[in-house]
Amino acid sequence: MAQVEALSDTLSAETEQQRRAAVRGNSGKLGRTYEGWREQLLYARGELEALIDFSEDQHFDESPAELLSNVTAQVETILSSIANHEAGSHRGELLKKGIRVSLLGPPNVGKSSLLNQIVGREASIVSQEAGTTRDIVELSLDIRGYMCTFSDTAGLRTDSTDIAESDSFIGAIEQEGIRRAKAKASESDIIIALASVEPSNTPEGWEIRYDPETLSIAARAQEAMLVINKCDAVAPELLSRLLSDFKAATRSLFSGERIVLATLSCRDAQIRVRMQDPGNINQFVTKLATIFENMTTLPTDLEDLLGVTERQRQLLSSCSQYLLAFMDEANLSGDDRECDIVVAAEHLRAAANSLSRITGRGEAVDVEEVLGVVFEK
Repeated sequence: MAQVEALSDTLSAETEQQRRAAVRGNSGKLGRTYEGWREQLLYARGELEALIDFSEDQHFDESPAELLSNVTAQVETILSSIANHEAGSHRGELLKKGIRVSLLGPPNVGKSSLLNQIVGREASIVSQEAGTTRDIVELSLDIRGYMCTFSDTAGLRTDSTDIAESDSFIGAIEQEGIRRAKAKASESDIIIALASVEPSNTPEGWEIRYDPETLSIAARAQEAMLVINKCDAVAPELLSRLLSDFKAATRSLFSGERIVLATLSCRDAQIRVRMQDPGNINQFVTKLATIFENMTTLPTDLEDLLGVTERQRQLLSSCSQYLLAFMDEANLSGDDRECDIVVAAEHLRAAANSLSRITGRGEAVDVEEVLGVVFEK
């Protein structure tokens, strides 16, 4: 069944990376892994079932405590392997369903302009008026083989935000837009926090204007990128000093090099000035694709985990819960009561059933197989 699911994913793949994930699941290795775990549980259950049915009239070379200890060690190994599969399935789902990217920042920093440059058409309305984007604009596209969903959100600001006095009032509709922007950011895989180079009353005459709340949201995100727009407004030497001041001012929010910084000019990209990369848009896309790659790449020996589907992940999670319940029942050495072998065996049966549902075997041969193990050993 795992290979059938992989075939379905292959047929529905829209990008190269989606096809890559589907091919990994079609190798048959995942199905063999699940079946191997089920067989391990089969032998473990055989030992417990033998204790339940024959302990009174048969002599076992090992004591019940030793048999239970052996089973517990096998279950711990399976639990560790399942944890790796669940982690790998998350990366696979990012490839299959698409990576969710939110553009976040104060009004007029160029969120809609950047989205239009990425898409190559006017998907969002661009205006100097604060609050132009009131609702969320979502677009799905292929970025270097990765399926992405970009969300252009309302500008984050308060009544005290430094903008034109005529635009300082925040109406109910814009407040709702800001609320939705924060909600969308909370469920995104990547936050792109935008700031911009603007005129100021500082000695330099210019500054990088940003919204502290936006940077705070980006700092808490799983992955984030800081983008400084309108860099064409100042000379490279001044831009370098402004970036140094900006990094110093935001150092408390961002530790190490986890946050990627990109500088660009949507204006230069829009007028197509004569340069190799107008506005540094291609450079920005390259850095974004690198983040995508880091989020979805697994070591060579674990690449098959990209083929783990959401259905498989849910059944693996169910299996893991039953195995943890078994461990709780088995590890009662410090408790006043002894381990209930019948209850422990039932937890293993439910765990094995979850694995059977992944491969499509079902429970039809379950009893016969357990009896086979009991009499074989």
